[in-house]
Amino acid sequence: MSTAAQTATKSKYDESRLAQVLVAPIVSEKATRVGEKHNQVLFKVLRNATKPEIKAAVELMFAAQKVEVASVRVVNQKGKTKRFGRSIGRRDHVKKAYVSLKEGQQLNFSGEAA
Repeated sequence: MSTAAQTATKSKYDESRLAQVLVAPIVSEKATRVGEKHNQVLFKVLRNATKPEIKAAVELMFAAQKVEVASVRVVNQKGKTKRFGRSIGRRDHVKKAYVSLKEGQQLNFSGEAA
């Protein structure tokens, strides 16, 4: 791949948009289990984010660690209906991204070099 083609793929998305795509990492027992077993990381993402945007955002945010994404799987989780006394409310809908990293890759959230 030529350098012109590489810069075209890197600048395909607006960096300010990519900075907003990843809302937060999901740290739970299930996320830890999936991470250890399948070399995946879970993120809460914007509801209108696409798989290519998520991939580009992860590679941009963790560029210092030289992370390469193998694939992205997305889950749309509907918000639960909850009651608060007499009134009925609903939690927000959430979109989760299961990001698979390439073999030998690891993601470090603490910000220090591995």
